[in-house]
Amino acid sequence: MTDLTTDVFVAGGGPAGAWAAIKAAEAGASVVLADKGYLGTSGATASGGTGVWYVEPRPEDREKAMASREGLGGYLADRDWMARVLDQTYANMNELAEISRYPFPVDADGRQIRRGLQGPEYMRRMRVRVRRAGVRVLDHSPVTELLADGSGAVAGAAGHHLRDDRPFQVKAGAVVLATGGCAFLSKALGCDVNTGDGALFAAEAGAELSGMEFSNAYAIAPAFTSVTKTAFYSFATFYHADGTVLEGAGSQRGRSVIARTLLTEPVLCRIDRATPEEQLAMRLAQANFFLPFDRQGIDPFHDLFPVTLLAEGTVRGTGGIRITGPDCSTTVPGLFAAGDAATRELICGGFTGGGSHNSAWAMSSGTWAGQGAARHATALGGRAGRRSVRPLGEAGIRPAGRPAGGHAEYVAAVQAEVLPYEKNLLRHGDRLAPALESLDGTWRDLRESLVEDGAGAVRARSAAAMTAHARWMYTAALARTETRGMHKRQDLPDQDPAQHHRLVTGGLDDVWTRPETAEAAPAAPAEQAAPAEKALAVAS
Repeated sequence: MTDLTTDVFVAGGGPAGAWAAIKAAEAGASVVLADKGYLGTSGATASGGTGVWYVEPRPEDREKAMASREGLGGYLADRDWMARVLDQTYANMNELAEISRYPFPVDADGRQIRRGLQGPEYMRRMRVRVRRAGVRVLDHSPVTELLADGSGAVAGAAGHHLRDDRPFQVKAGAVVLATGGCAFLSKALGCDVNTGDGALFAAEAGAELSGMEFSNAYAIAPAFTSVTKTAFYSFATFYHADGTVLEGAGSQRGRSVIARTLLTEPVLCRIDRATPEEQLAMRLAQANFFLPFDRQGIDPFHDLFPVTLLAEGTVRGTGGIRITGPDCSTTVPGLFAAGDAATRELICGGFTGGGSHNSAWAMSSGTWAGQGAARHATALGGRAGRRSVRPLGEAGIRPAGRPAGGHAEYVAAVQAEVLPYEKNLLRHGDRLAPALESLDGTWRDLRESLVEDGAGAVRARSAAAMTAHARWMYTAALARTETRGMHKRQDLPDQDPAQHHRLVTGGLDDVWTRPETAEAAPAAPAEQAAPAEKALAVAS
């Protein structure tokens, strides 16, 4: 076993984890970072381009930026958090330009345009900066559980080195979970590492989750590939199999129309509303979007091609570990959360998408979580490494009963309940309730019998995390008896002013949910919230 001691341990090597590690090191902490893959190449950001919620610090521009998505998110966002993220994102993007020398494009006047990032180049430079900060990086070393001291405070983590098939343990003064959301192994681009592991670890430590009903994000992709870059589909027209226009279908609004149609027939697409200049700009901006088309001999601007929808769950949803402090602390001492592993309701409410707000949240929350974790570890003095610790992991590595079966059957059982459009995207109480009942049964069986050793434990833990994630999602979805944000109930299509609050969820064997305190929700005029949401429901 590799046995290490550090001030701050970071789980996850996407942008949130990289920023957390850098900022903790800059605060004077020793840092170890472990990633399922290779820091700089694994995860949703490293595989594509991403827009960033970068707004110049002009009051009128900031006000417009904050107001633009409040209605879509059901007025559950918090203006103070939105302002903080805009400030921090502005600073971090400027750091990328000045410290990492990121090659931003320039406008006609020679000014850099800092509203987007190419994922591969962004994360390549983040890895360089992480290493220069003195962070010890454990590549191909997924975490399998957290460690706690006698008081219940998180005191480190354990996992498995995949390259040489041996375990590792890291005692730490504080832990940052930046493990991403959960896409349920749907094959969405870059998301096979995103199985919700961090949420499971947090729940085992006693942390809460929030916004888990906002978890039914689906991305448009060509039927012959897993490339889920959706920005360009705003220039597209969608068609029935017979070539007639599919009315109401769209990328920003109208994916529900695509989903309902896919239940009975193929849906075709053509990116036919882009000018020649826009087409050229698209190829320069996101070259890998076009690779599958070029290999198939398809011109997406002129040829029809079939599309599908791939589940992205809480990768592009907003639910995750509940944040309780400005430093991205949680309800558990010593545990911090950042990026897609944490709830994004604070800045998005119940609606977000790829890039933009998510990208801004990753770098901002990563910064705050890293700094907060460093302060927490410093406050412990030299006690952090001397504490007696105990492992917290259960499902998948410490079964409650007799071991039997492998992880694959549980993954398939979960996917059968969360991937189909008619269950998760086109939500209805009559379908959600039996799906949750089935998932509860899957959890009981998994909890009783699933166990795998070595590298198999990583897959078993991912199966457990996906099962837990699905149960939290559907428990919250049934509890929110209205349509708000991306959570659209076909049986309850209106927004209910009485439910203008966030939902907190938790538990493992017994899942629970409750409204967050009313004072935590931002005020919004009732006459503005309902029409905005009803318009979105009609359009979808």
